[in-house]
Order: sequence, then C-alpha cells, then structure tokens
Amino acid sequence: MNEKYEKLIPHLNKMMALETALTLLQWDTETLAPVEALENTAKAVGLLSGEYFDAMVNDDIKNLLHELSKPENFDVLEFNEQKIVKKLNKQLKEMECIPPEEYKAYSELTAKSSAIWATAKEKNCFADYAPTLEEIVSYNKKFASYRNEENKALYDIMLDEFEEGIDMKQLDEFFAKLRTAIVPLLKQVVAKSDSIDKSYNSLTYDIGKQKEFCKFIAEYIGFDFRRGVIAESEHPFTTNLHNKDVRITTHYFKNNLESSIFSTIHEGGHAIYEMNIDDSLTQTPVGHGSSMGVHESQSRFFENIIGRSIDFWAPLWDKLTNTFPEQLKNVSLDQFILSINKAEPDFIRTEADELTYSLHIMIRYEIEKLLISGQIEVSDLPRIWNEKYEEYLGIVPPTDTLGVLQDVHWSNGTFGYFPSYALGNAIASQIYAFIQTKIDFSKCLREGNLNPILDLLKEHIHKYGATKNTNELLLEMTGESFNADYYVAYLIDKYTKLYQL
Repeated sequence: MNEKYEKLIPHLNKMMALETALTLLQWDTETLAPVEALENTAKAVGLLSGEYFDAMVNDDIKNLLHELSKPENFDVLEFNEQKIVKKLNKQLKEMECIPPEEYKAYSELTAKSSAIWATAKEKNCFADYAPTLEEIVSYNKKFASYRNEENKALYDIMLDEFEEGIDMKQLDEFFAKLRTAIVPLLKQVVAKSDSIDKSYNSLTYDIGKQKEFCKFIAEYIGFDFRRGVIAESEHPFTTNLHNKDVRITTHYFKNNLESSIFSTIHEGGHAIYEMNIDDSLTQTPVGHGSSMGVHESQSRFFENIIGRSIDFWAPLWDKLTNTFPEQLKNVSLDQFILSINKAEPDFIRTEADELTYSLHIMIRYEIEKLLISGQIEVSDLPRIWNEKYEEYLGIVPPTDTLGVLQDVHWSNGTFGYFPSYALGNAIASQIYAFIQTKIDFSKCLREGNLNPILDLLKEHIHKYGATKNTNELLLEMTGESFNADYYVAYLIDKYTKLYQL
C-alpha cells in the first residue's frame, strides 16, 4: 500500500465508525424507538454529526488529499484507492463550504423531522409539518448556494448529488419522452382495466402470515438473513452499515396483500445490491451503490421485471395460495398476474403500477423545481400537488395523507432524489435487455433459480460499489450508455401483450 495513502486509513476508519453510529440511530428512530426518545436522540445525532464533520473537514485530511491528488502520487495508487481519493475530494469540497454549526443544526432537524412527518401524515395535518419542512427547504437551498461555484440553478446542484452529471435539461427531455410514449398507452390500457377484478387484494389478510410470506419471498430472491434483517416502518426503506449488515423495512396493511409483498421485493433489490458490494470496498467512501438511479434500477428490476412476471410466480403460486387459502381460493394465477399489473391512476406512488409510476415522479420533479426556484412556497404545496395530480392523472387526492404527505423524502432533505426513481426504471429495462442476451431469463424464473440472474448483476454492477458511475457501468455491461428507449419498448411490449391491445 502507498505510504501516503496508508496515512489516510485511520481517518477513513473514524469517519466510517461515526457514519455507522448515525445510521444505527436513524434506523432505530424510524423502526423501534419510542416517540418520547426523539428529542434526546436528535441531540446525540447533532453531536455525532458534528464529530463526523470535524473528521471529514480538517487540515490533516486536506493535506493528505492534496498530496495524494498529485499525479506522481495518484497514478501509483490502486484503482479502488484512486476512486476513494476522488470521492473524498468531492465530499470535502461539498462539506467544507458549510459552517459546522449549520451542519450540526441541520442534522438535529432532520433527525426529528421524519417522526414529525409521520405524525402529521397520521393526523392528515400538513400545517403541523409545514414549519419543519420550511426549515429543511431553507437549509437545502442555502447549502446548495454554498456549493454553487458556477452560478448553476440550485436544483441542478441538488440533482447532481444523487445522479452525477444529470441536470434539469436532460430530465426535461427524459420526462417528455416518457410522456409521449406512456400517456397514449395508458389511455388504451385504462379503457380495459375495469374488467380486471382485484377485489381479493382488499380482503383481510393476517399480518402474522404476511410477515412469514415476506420473509420467505425476501430469502427466495436472494436476501441473506445472515447479513440482513427486516423490520417495520411507516415508509419502507433500506439502509446498511456495511455489506454484512443490510437492513430493510416494510409496512403491513391487513386489507392490502400486494403492498407488503412488493415493498419487500423492492427493498430486497436494494439490499442485495449492498450485500454484493466487494469486501475491499465496504466501509469506505465508495462502499455503496453507484448512484441513486442505479440503486433504483436494482429495486425496480426485482419488483417489476422479476416480481410482476408470470414466470416468477408460477413456482410460487401454491405457496401463496396455501398461505392465504380462503382469500385466494377463487383466484387463478393468470388473474393474479393481470391484477398485480393492473394500470389505473391512483394517489399513492409506492402502490403505483408501472405505467403511471413515472407520472407520479414527474409531478414531484416539477414541484421540486418550483419550490427550490422560489416560484412557490411550502404553504402552496397541498394545492400545487392536487392540481398536478388532476392535470396528469385525472384524480384529486381527498386528503393530504393521500397527497402531499405521502412521501418521507423531503423530511430527510433529499431534494433531487425523486427523478432517480424514473431513471432507475429506465436503467432496469436496459439491463433486462442485456441479460436476456446472456441467459434464458424466463426459464430461470420458471425453475425458481435466480442465481444466474444474481450472478450477472453482481459481476457487472454490484461488486463495483461506487467506483464506477452510471454510464461507465452501462457502457461496460451493455455496450452503450444510458438509453431510455429500452424502457419505452419494455412498457409497450409488456402492456400490449397483457391487455391484448
């Protein structure tokens, strides 16, 4: 190991230790912690965040990175070491412009905000949440302005954090392409959707049995319970301490069977990615997914391309019907497949079908642009949200719980994240097209053998962590950079066949 790089290791270890502690506190707050713990936990998060800031932004780190970035030193580093140095330089640049006291205060705020959001959602009271959200928006705009050296739009600065190199111009073109393809197809599909009976889904399903089945399905797709756990939270999510401790959550509804199953498969896709990151990268600044778009491609690949196919469910159908014999006694596999792929406008993004899903994302994208640019205020959000749902989906949420309060993301300050969901869908379709040229995809699913699929994902995507960006991964895997045409073709082919259009 390079002598200068070796001096960096103790600093990396300290940063990773603090990051691990913060991750555990976040996990605990959103899953098991009692409500009364929130205030004191937030103080602890603030102090630990301050320590993390100091561990990241100090003269020792700056001097080491300066030396390691010199060509004569950088060129002799190993590939992974070079990527870590580059990542640290980027993180340092982003953090050192933020006053430490503001970083600490913001960390305390976001430590409390998810619980405030969850309570407001439960009470259907946006007014209870609005002051906290106003603070979060203010901090995010301020932090983006600190990092804005090239006089870019603040929202472009935020987008770059989640998908490096992607800006509003590119996203506007991307969503325009999806609008052109999806809206006409959706109209054709919705015209035939009324004939699909999915009343079975709203029958009463025992929560205990749902938990058992979700544990089974997670393991079936490749989730390793020796290195992961499943818990419950208001909004399902995935987090990890390292590749041997990856945690997912889901939410169970007694009158919605599909919800917990598909959120488990979705979060399982995220988790399998993290579990397969190479040991040499885990617990380093590049020991996580390449980007939010690539990460979403894995969750959506598992949830939709695998999880909503008849080939996947054929070997599992007896297991599901034996778990819920009364509720599913009159449901055939073919009916179930049509049901889980039924396309119709609805209020909840996480429950949305593949055709309408990107419209949900487009709404959030357009709202974030308006909010961050100052064209609207936080107080305008319920009204703007409902207007856009009526414009794009033809429906108006009857409550804020089903509308502007449904997502946790803004509570965490993740402005610019939502577009990654739509990008993830498109990337997943491009990966799917490639995998089909390498193996008999349908046969693997029909035989209940996902290993060949998992092996290809690990070999071409997972093991690299964040050492390669989206286009590098896609170019090396598929021979071309990001191409949304695969997504459009996938949707048209799938729904044309399903609905016999």
